[in-house]
Formats: sequence, C-alpha cells, structure tokens
Amino acid sequence: MGNFEPKIVGMFCHYCALAAQDVAGKGRMSFAPNIREVRVLCTGKIDVLHILKAMEDGADGVLIIGCKLGECYFREGNMRAFKRVDYARKLLDEIGIEGERVQMYEVPGPMGKRFADIITEMTEKIKSLGPSPLKKAAQEELMA
Repeated sequence: MGNFEPKIVGMFCHYCALAAQDVAGKGRMSFAPNIREVRVLCTGKIDVLHILKAMEDGADGVLIIGCKLGECYFREGNMRAFKRVDYARKLLDEIGIEGERVQMYEVPGPMGKRFADIITEMTEKIKSLGPSPLKKAAQEELMA
C-alpha cells in the first residue's frame, strides 16, 4: 500500500470552499493532488446518490467542503448536506465499506490553510484505509 495514491472526489461549495481553494493557491500552499473536483453552487444540492455514485465509479473517498454551519449562502443547505453525508456513511457501513471514506468539512472562504490541511488529512485517511472495496470488485468483474 506504500505507493497507493487514492482517487478522491471533492464536492466543493462555490462560495466558501472554492474561495478557500483560491486563497490556498495564491498563498502557494501545498496539498496532495488526489482530488477530482466537482463544483456545486451549494452543498445542499448534493444528494446521497451523488456520493454513492462517485464511490461506485471508482472513487476511494468523497470529500465535501461547504460553508460554516449557520453561514450558508442558501440558509440551510449545508445542514441538509451534513444529514445526507451522515446517511451515506451509514449506508456504506451497512454494506461493509468504511463510512469514513466520506467526509464533510466546513471552511470559511478566506481560510486557505484550513483547506490545504483538509485535503492532506483526507488523502492520508484514505491512504490508511487502502483502495475502495468497490474498486476491487469492479476490477474482478472486468477480469471475469
């Protein structure tokens, strides 16, 4: 597993996560390049099916970054997203896949360092878990 580089789908809020990403980039902060970015207007638009489909399509993990609770541009979007992430994690746990492969964080717009730290933390977490069992099953199916 030493050379395993995870594929992580990052679903980022347009208002806060992308602003933090810009600050991190302008500040030349380094973080792992393992994220495949999906921009969403609000994390409240992310459905459980989006998360599960990302996993089914070969992601080793899914990272969602949105506004701080209580500061969502769309009032309660991020609160809905937290509930959906919790539900997706429970579903994954029920089928024998680590629910911790799905994480959601709050990041206020100007916190580039926090953004970079989250990316690094998520990459290390997924590296420690190893490749997704769904990815292994898909590879076995292709070889059959």
